[in-house]
Amino acid sequence: MEGMDSVAVMEVAPVPDPLFVGATPLIPAPPESELVLRRSARCLGKPRVPVYAEPEEPKQSTGRRGRPKKKRDEENQDPAPQVAAKVPRKAAKVEPKERKPMPVVGQEPVPADFTGAAAEDDALGTGKSAKLRVKETLRAFNSHYLHLVQEEQKRAQAVIQEIAAKGAAKNKDGKKGGEGEAKEKRPSKRPDLKAITKMQENNSFLYTEKVLGPIPGIDVGDQFYSRAEMVVLGIHSHWLNGIDYMGMKYQEKKEYENFTFPMATCIVMSGIYEDDLDKADEIIYTGQGGNDLLGNHRQIGSQQLNRGNLALKNSKDNGNLIRVIRGHVAKNSYTGKIYTYDGLYKVVDDWVQKGVQGHVVYKYKLKRLEGQPSLTTTEVRFTRAEAPRKISELPGLVCDDISGGQENIPIPATNVVDDPPVPPSGFVYSKSLKISKGIKIPSDCAGCDCEGDCANNKNCSCAQLNGSDLPYVSFKNIGRLVEPKAVVFECGANCSCNRNCVNRTSQQGLQHRLEVFKTASKGWGVRTWDTILPGAPICEYVGVLKRTEEVDGLLHNNYIFDIDCLQTMKGLDGREKRAGSDMNMPSLHAENDSEAPPAPEYCIDAGSIGSFARFINHSCNPNLFVQCVLTNHHDVKLAKVMLFAADTILPLQELCYDYGYVLNSVVSADGEIVKLPCCCGAPDCRKRLY
Repeated sequence: MEGMDSVAVMEVAPVPDPLFVGATPLIPAPPESELVLRRSARCLGKPRVPVYAEPEEPKQSTGRRGRPKKKRDEENQDPAPQVAAKVPRKAAKVEPKERKPMPVVGQEPVPADFTGAAAEDDALGTGKSAKLRVKETLRAFNSHYLHLVQEEQKRAQAVIQEIAAKGAAKNKDGKKGGEGEAKEKRPSKRPDLKAITKMQENNSFLYTEKVLGPIPGIDVGDQFYSRAEMVVLGIHSHWLNGIDYMGMKYQEKKEYENFTFPMATCIVMSGIYEDDLDKADEIIYTGQGGNDLLGNHRQIGSQQLNRGNLALKNSKDNGNLIRVIRGHVAKNSYTGKIYTYDGLYKVVDDWVQKGVQGHVVYKYKLKRLEGQPSLTTTEVRFTRAEAPRKISELPGLVCDDISGGQENIPIPATNVVDDPPVPPSGFVYSKSLKISKGIKIPSDCAGCDCEGDCANNKNCSCAQLNGSDLPYVSFKNIGRLVEPKAVVFECGANCSCNRNCVNRTSQQGLQHRLEVFKTASKGWGVRTWDTILPGAPICEYVGVLKRTEEVDGLLHNNYIFDIDCLQTMKGLDGREKRAGSDMNMPSLHAENDSEAPPAPEYCIDAGSIGSFARFINHSCNPNLFVQCVLTNHHDVKLAKVMLFAADTILPLQELCYDYGYVLNSVVSADGEIVKLPCCCGAPDCRKRLY
């Protein structure tokens, strides 16, 4: 990739005192703050597989003990622009403006029993909100999926190499063979379907039994990137069929004793049938069967009144609610489609007719129930969270690019809160880490001898450091981290692979369109204009690398990030270990000490120098996680701090990660415990930041 981020090789240069010439004068913080607080390099612990899942229950963060990073409460007190002082943050999604519902004649209201059910907890007894359980299930699916993608890539490469070797042997003997045969014989696998099987074996489905009506934790407008995701959630339980229904076994349940079976629960509108008619709040739906499934929408045979077709007919007689999901083409989805939950409908009519091709088809009219959130989809267009097309058209634009051209992609800043609007100030933008005097970064580690991309070399020495496999898989030229690890070993300056090697993912610079924006109550924040997939890199947390003893006693610095990778690997002070924490390497850290010190030795200070990462807000239920990465050396105490996506992040959603505070860890000068409420708004918020 072009424009490779310079953070791959840290600058070993002293930091002037005062700071760099030309630096923006810093605005002093208000005198109220007298605590040195800092971010932890860890997100909430994830002690089990799948690793993208949240903790078992809301609890104290397992990050830096004793000196968490203070959040800002001064900004609301002083209208002047202050970057070094921000209000307590919450990570609220930036939603589009609500549209008025589209009235439909003959609509029925949503029954009171179902109103708001998607936002409530069910009776699983886990102590978690329904939203969190949905997120955990999707993270588990994506974890399995990425592992299986990695296995498939290795298997496919082995098959191609084997067939190519046979082809070369045939050519040597005067027979034909080679690339064409490799393409013809290469088997096709479905990592998403294999992920379903894995979760089924692990009893990881959110709902194993089919349910009528809404699914708790799934709201109108929620998106899914494959039918497999819907299967593991239980919103639509078949990865291929368009009609999901309850079979005859459900008639034995007392709550269904007055219903006729089979009974439909959910349909997917994906444009397969040429006879479908979608008017948003009214649907003419074609039953299943008789389609050639080749993507040309043609009916090649007559349908039968059985299975899903009979279930929809019975649903008209039963009067039960049907979930409706619409599929739309999406280039950023590995399935080529995105699926949106559009709420509850009822079957109001059914009939039989000859279709466009002259074959018998079953038709069903469904009408949307009133009282639900307005639709975000139509037959031809998905309308939610559309990112701006031009920076110049942004409301409240205060800066075209806060990086000043340093990043691969411009990062605009907007402010519709202050009057007059002001841009971020008080710091010097830098996308690369600066090194304080007296700190030396080692660079003597051996590199791999791979040619091209290390993903094609099963003997890559960097892969061996990561546990035999590379930590990344590639999707549309962007590496995705398969799972959070104790530490990721990337290829560095001493490796012979090329600059586009997938094992240099954190070194490729900004890959997504982002915006820094002023929030109403949290100071500055960062949101995305693109869809970001789980495991995708966001950025490095950069600033000035310092010894922690250098910042002890400093006041009013709210941007210090402790590098506690070693403490996490050792599981010290309540930290929960990640995959790879049990590595036993003589070169893992410089002193080869068997016990890590109780406190991190180094930290990153982004108070006066840093990138847009300094504006990313906290959430108790974050969509990013922190990952330590090593490139040119193996000293984990000096690891690079990276942020990766933990979930699928949709356009205009705010980016957030867990700052790693510990409750009751902040003490004032007179020895009193200082408490700060958390305003992140997450369903499982811990209620206090510290």
